[in-house]
Amino acid sequence: MIAHLSIPSPPISWQSIPINLFGLHWDVRTYALIILVGIIVATIWTSRRLTRRGGEPGVVIDFLIWAVVLGLIGARLYHVFTHPEDYFYPGANLWNVFAIWEGGNAIFGSLIGGAVGVFIASKQTGVRFFSFADAIAPGLLLAQAIGRLGNYVNHELYGLPTNLPWGLQIESTNAAYPTGLPDGTLFQPLFLYEIIWNVVGVIVLLALEKRFQWRWGKMFAGYLMWYGLGRSYLESIRIDPSEYSFLSIPFNVWAAFLAFVLGLVIFIVQSRGHPGVELNVYLPGREWGRDDAAVDSFDTDSDDEDDDEDDASVDDESGEAKAAATSSAS
Repeated sequence: MIAHLSIPSPPISWQSIPINLFGLHWDVRTYALIILVGIIVATIWTSRRLTRRGGEPGVVIDFLIWAVVLGLIGARLYHVFTHPEDYFYPGANLWNVFAIWEGGNAIFGSLIGGAVGVFIASKQTGVRFFSFADAIAPGLLLAQAIGRLGNYVNHELYGLPTNLPWGLQIESTNAAYPTGLPDGTLFQPLFLYEIIWNVVGVIVLLALEKRFQWRWGKMFAGYLMWYGLGRSYLESIRIDPSEYSFLSIPFNVWAAFLAFVLGLVIFIVQSRGHPGVELNVYLPGREWGRDDAAVDSFDTDSDDEDDDEDDASVDDESGEAKAAATSSAS
């Protein structure tokens, strides 16, 4: 009965797509294509959000180039350093460290590398780091949900054995299959749990952003707290965690805790430092094509509020808006 209701793993043949073109043959990894779909979705959504807030149309591409390249490098390095025994042993081929097409990429390393890329692009474009981070937060969470479908195809990211009817079937020949368990054991489908958690997170964060006008990095902080909270639990019941642990807690669980704490710190600091509405996503003096009309229509989520309320809640960096508010009050 349980086996009948369980989630079957897809055939191994799904893990790659053969392509024959001009007499050449390639086996394209399905996981890579799924990740690409997630990147495209996040890019389009982020571009629209940033443009509505006054960003130059297409500026997201400048961020995409840096964030994707450094994100991939960070994801690979994080995985290699947390799984050293897979790459550093007598007779090992050290070139496998760079074989990202064979699998082995860590989301926390991707976030670190991607953040460095966003910082570099921010300096080049003049768009504030946290303004871009706020714009990409929901798209990033959705892209991660899409990417977890790749884990399902690859027969990975599953948890402890379970008797639940939605248990995941994993073949006993899988490298991460626990020794001592009989064939047909079902496992927690962590990839599915994270998909659900991330999609719910998108809905929750968008609702909070609209209700409380989250800007100045607060939306990004919410993303870190939401993702860190969910990932800390999923990593704690994962079958194939990192090889390192501290106080018997896997390294990736600590990383999830750190993401949550970092998000909380960012939210508190930015809430105290920038209690008002962010009217400009650009650094001072780096604005793109902005005029009074653009400033008035910047905050698209608060169209129902009158101009006097907007003027009274402007940020500390907008001297002109402060003067206008003071004049109005007097």
